[in-house]
Amino acid sequence: MNCKKLLFVFLLFSTYFTRAQLSGGFESNSSLYIDDSKIKLEEIEARQRFRSNNYLRIDYKLKKFTAGAQLESYEPKALLNYSPELDKTHLGTYFINYRNEKIRLDVTAGHFYDQFGSGLVLRSWEDRQLGIANSIVGGMIKYSPVEPISITALYGKQRNGIGFNFTDGKIGGLNTDIVLSSLFKAQKVKFGLGFSYVNRNEEITGVPGLKDNTYLTSVRGDFSKGGFTTDFEYAFKSTDALVEYGRIRPELPFDGDAYLFNIGYSKSGFGINANFRRLENFSFYSQRNLAGNVYNQGIVNYIPALTKQYDYSLTNIYVYSAQPGLSFEPDRNKAGEIGWQIDLFFKFKKESFLGGKYGTNVSVNYAQWYGLKGRYDASERKYKADLFASGQKYYRDASIEIRKKWSNKWSSVITYLNQYYNSRYVLEETGEVNANTVVIDNTHKLTKSKSIRWELQHQWADASYKNWAASLLEFNFNSVWSVFAMDLYNYGNDVVDEQLHFYNFGASFNKGSSRVQLSYGRQRGGLICVGGVCRFVPQSAGLNLNVNFSF
Repeated sequence: MNCKKLLFVFLLFSTYFTRAQLSGGFESNSSLYIDDSKIKLEEIEARQRFRSNNYLRIDYKLKKFTAGAQLESYEPKALLNYSPELDKTHLGTYFINYRNEKIRLDVTAGHFYDQFGSGLVLRSWEDRQLGIANSIVGGMIKYSPVEPISITALYGKQRNGIGFNFTDGKIGGLNTDIVLSSLFKAQKVKFGLGFSYVNRNEEITGVPGLKDNTYLTSVRGDFSKGGFTTDFEYAFKSTDALVEYGRIRPELPFDGDAYLFNIGYSKSGFGINANFRRLENFSFYSQRNLAGNVYNQGIVNYIPALTKQYDYSLTNIYVYSAQPGLSFEPDRNKAGEIGWQIDLFFKFKKESFLGGKYGTNVSVNYAQWYGLKGRYDASERKYKADLFASGQKYYRDASIEIRKKWSNKWSSVITYLNQYYNSRYVLEETGEVNANTVVIDNTHKLTKSKSIRWELQHQWADASYKNWAASLLEFNFNSVWSVFAMDLYNYGNDVVDEQLHFYNFGASFNKGSSRVQLSYGRQRGGLICVGGVCRFVPQSAGLNLNVNFSF
């Protein structure tokens, strides 16, 4: 109740000034879960069938100052498989910021989000779909003594990922980025360096031999000229205790590191980009015993899967999740990952043999990821990993995507995806899967404002769920109203009772910055990933309402 009063006072004070200074947004995601003939909620979950996640954000700017707050409500409970800590209504985040561009100074007190470099050593961000809200609560100063040099210093505690409390560890960080090409007045090339340091201080009584401080450091550089770009980053993690099933073991100390290298080239009609990464014992949490939790709680650094992010339902059944951590288990030891991916893009010109009348866009992707090759002793909890050698294969995919406009009214996207997925190491389940997926996505313009879109998908797999078929039909009356119906059918499942239709149908309204969608159907269980970061969702069925608008 105090949080509600605080927000009301904030709004009242804000409206005293000109409304042009106000901005914000509201998002609501609600579900009424319903048992159908095939999918039923667990007994505990069934006690509360209506659940809703709601976010109201208000920002107010006055000259060089900006103040903001976000009210969060999970009433009567959060949606399925969000942290049980999410409940009731609270003031989730709040901040006040001073920014003076003339002296290049930016100061924030309260909750803030930031990222050092690629995020290997620190990234605080919010993703409501994943249930991540790991802001740091404290203070942050950004200062640029000269334009090519920027310095960031921060200190505070991390929001408890998904709850409204704070983790036990205190986070301190320092970051510097230097655009060397500007300092040397280089005209045709751009290059720079960056340095980062992040420290976690967590005092735990009753655990002898445990160091309070653990730190990450990184050095990085980038270079670009014309269409050529490249960047690298090396990061180091100081010695820290191994955490197994929430138990902190100071007698088993290990350090870790990370290598990241990207290179790309582009010109008219052609592009290529390649990524390489090696991670060894590089998980890092603001509270040690949160290591490996299923809710992405307390994550300090950002380690997404470096694989192509696909757009279609069947291409996202076997999604790879990055494996940065260290764990010992007979016949399944893991110390990290090593791998790479490459993207190629071609644009065949109009009126050419492959381009046809309207031109053709082709994208090709290939990715391979492995565990670290080395010598492991699970009983003694010891290992020694080779530097750049590949161990057990975790994942591979190869895909081609063709985007083709056939006429002024008809266009298509055709995708083929081949995957290898080692469930034993990626999900710590049994089995390996080889899958092939084909997608045909067509859009046909009926009039200037009306269009119809239909998808056909099929997946062949030799294990796990086996074969799937999927289809989607979407009709857009205009830029505001649309209706859709879709179905995913797991017809090849070896378990007859699990040969389910995951259907969904509904309507959406879009106008300006407002969007409302109402749907009914079934949710396929498994991993949902956004930007390479994943969370697990259970099977469910019900009515869903999503509302989103900003002002």
